[in-house]
Amino acid sequence: MRSADVARILDEMGTLLELKGENPFRCRAYHNAADAVRGLGDDLPDRIASGKLAEVPGIGETIQRKIIQLVTTGSLPSYEQLRAELPPGLVALLRVPGLGPKKIKALHEALQIESLADLRRAGESGKIAGLKGFGAKTQRKILEGLAFVESTGGRILQSTAWRLVAPIVEAVRSCPGVVRVEVCGSLRRRLETIGDLDVLFAAEDPVPVLDRFVGLPEVAAVLSHGETKASVRLAGGVQCDLRGVRPEQFPFALHYFTGSKAHNIALRKRAIARGLRLNEYGLEGQEGPIPCSSEEELFQALGLHPIPPELREDRGEIERAEAGPIPPLIERKDLTGTFHCHTDWSDGGNTLLEMAEAARARGLSYLGIADHSRSAGYAGGLSIDRVRRQGEEIDALNDQLGPDFRLFKGIECDILADGTLDYPDEVLAGFDYVVASVHSNFGQPIGVMTARIVRAVRHPMVTMLGHPTGRLLLRRDGYAVDLEAVIAEAAEAGTLIEINANPHRLDLDAEHSRRARDRGVRLVINPDAHAVGGLDDLDYGVGVARRAGLGPSDVFNTAPLSRIAAELRPGGAGA
Repeated sequence: MRSADVARILDEMGTLLELKGENPFRCRAYHNAADAVRGLGDDLPDRIASGKLAEVPGIGETIQRKIIQLVTTGSLPSYEQLRAELPPGLVALLRVPGLGPKKIKALHEALQIESLADLRRAGESGKIAGLKGFGAKTQRKILEGLAFVESTGGRILQSTAWRLVAPIVEAVRSCPGVVRVEVCGSLRRRLETIGDLDVLFAAEDPVPVLDRFVGLPEVAAVLSHGETKASVRLAGGVQCDLRGVRPEQFPFALHYFTGSKAHNIALRKRAIARGLRLNEYGLEGQEGPIPCSSEEELFQALGLHPIPPELREDRGEIERAEAGPIPPLIERKDLTGTFHCHTDWSDGGNTLLEMAEAARARGLSYLGIADHSRSAGYAGGLSIDRVRRQGEEIDALNDQLGPDFRLFKGIECDILADGTLDYPDEVLAGFDYVVASVHSNFGQPIGVMTARIVRAVRHPMVTMLGHPTGRLLLRRDGYAVDLEAVIAEAAEAGTLIEINANPHRLDLDAEHSRRARDRGVRLVINPDAHAVGGLDDLDYGVGVARRAGLGPSDVFNTAPLSRIAAELRPGGAGA
C-alpha cells in the first residue's frame, strides 16, 4: 500500500473518531500521523523494513503498529470496524460550512440525520432550529452551506486528484508496450479543484492497456470500455478517463486534452488561418501530415513559442507566445525557504527542531515559524510570555543548526475585528516578521472587512498578509472583501501578500496573484504547514504562481538566505 493511501486512511480514522465524539487528542494523533506519513513519501516501506518507523516524529507506538499492518497486509480491521460503526453519509456532512464533528454527532443522535439529503429535509422542515444549541440562525446557515456544497458538484481538491491518479498512472506506465503516459485536463493545468481525471498514454496497441485499466482495484464501476478509451468510476466516486493513441499522435493528443476548450479553439483557428488543420490526432498542411515529436514542436509549427500547460486558458497566452518566448515560470526548486509554519507551540504537530530538520531535508535554507497569536485560544495561541520563551528556544536552535540554515522568529498575528493587531507594537517588534491574518468575524460587511484588512496591511510591523480571503475550497467561500483595494494598499505599503499553498485554501488565487504582481506587490508562497508533511504543500502554491504567470523574481522567498535575512524586519520586506 502506498504512503498516500496510508495517510488517507489515517486521516479518515481521525475524522471518524471525531464523529464518534472520541478524545480530541486521540483524533489529532491520527491526523498528525497522516501528515508524517505523507512527509515520508516513497521512504515508508524502507522505514518499516529497517525498523526505523518509530523514529519518525508524530507517529506513536499504537499508530505505528496500524501503519505496519496496513502496508504489509493491505488491510486494517480497526479501520473497517470504525467505518462500519458510522453511517457512510456522515463524513459527507463535514463538507457543509459550519458543521463540525460535534454538531454532526448531535444532529445524528437527535434527528437520525445520516446524509446530505437528510440534512436538507430536517432544515427545510424546521427541525434543526428546534434543537438545543442550534436555533433558527444556525439552521439558515446550514441550508446556505448545503447550497454551497451542491454548487460545487462532485469536484475534488487538487491534492485529492493527484492522490487518486498516481496509482493509475503507475499501473499504466508498467504495462508492456506503453511508451508514454501523462495526466491531462484541468489537473495538468493545476486548477484549484478538479471534476474528472484524464490520463493519456501512447502504445501501438491500446487494447491490452485499457483491459488492465478497467480491472484495477481502484475501479468501482466501468462506465464505458472501448478500443481507444475507457471511463470508470473510482472508489471515491470520481470519474477517470483513460485514452490510448499511437506514439506519433501523442504530442497532439497531449496538447488537446490538456488545454481549456477556449485555448484549443483559438489554436485551431490559428492553424486554419495558416492553411493547416489541427485536431487531437495530428497537424496537416497542404502537402500532408506535419510530424511533431513534442508539444514544443507543435507550437513551433504554428509560429509560437512554447506555452506552459498552466497558462493554456486563452487569456492572452497565445499572443504572448507569438510575440516572443514566455519568461520561465517559477518552479519548486526556486524556493529557498518559506514562512507561515506552525509547531506544537500552538496547534502544530511537530517541534521546532523537527520542522527545521524537515525543511532542511527538503532543500530549504530557512524556515519561518509563525504560530498563532494569543487571541486564537482554540489553537493554542501564544501569550506574550510564551512568545518570549519560544524566541529563546529558536535562538538556541539556530546556534545548534549552524550557519547554512536559519529559523526565523515570526507570528501569525490575528487581525482583530477593528483592524488592530493582537499584540502591542513593542511585542511585534521582537519578531523577524509578522503574518497578519483574519480568523474571526467573517460575516462583516465588505466595507468593514476591507477597511479592517487595509488597516493591518498599512501597519508598519506587518510583513505579509496571510490567506487574504479566508476561503476553504469546497468548504466555504471567502469573506466579502475588496481585494483590489487591499492589493493597492499592499503595493503602497510594501507589504507582501501570501499565496497560501495549503490545498484547502490556495489563497490568493491565480487571477489576483497576477493582478498583485502587476501592481508591484511581491508574493510569498507559504504552506501554512501544521506538521512536517505540510511542507510538501509548497508544490500547490507553486502551481498557483505558475497559473498566474509568475517567475522567480516575482516571489519573495526565492532569494538566498543572506538576502532574506537582510530584508526581513518588523514593518515589511522592503522593495
